Amino acid sequence: MRLVNMIEKKDTLIRHIMNAFVYTFAGLKAAWKNELAFRTEVIIILILTPVGIWLGRSTVEWALLIASCLLILITELLNSALEAVVDRIGPQRHELSKRAKDMGSAAAFISMVAAAVVWGIIAIGRFLA
Repeated sequence: MRLVNMIEKKDTLIRHIMNAFVYTFAGLKAAWKNELAFRTEVIIILILTPVGIWLGRSTVEWALLIASCLLILITELLNSALEAVVDRIGPQRHELSKRAKDMGSAAAFISMVAAAVVWGIIAIGRFLA
């Protein structure tokens, strides 16, 4: 491979990574600005993280507690993106639009239940074992 091609590919990769960061922070900023549920979940997770560090007794438990919280944020971001796309299509009511929004909401709820289960199991192990 020629040196010029290697430099061009490296430049393209670096540019791609930089753009990914820009788009990521734009998405987080948009979620923070426009989504009350996202803001609420971030604040709750910021409060719970020190509790989780105290609650967990091993690195595996810490990872489970933190990952379950991050799963909530991931699901909320995907749900918000889905709702934005559906709303972009148009304001008219349609059964498929309702179904998509309801399923996104259900996914967000299930991620919260999963986190509650993880936190509950680890709390039970901490206090009853």
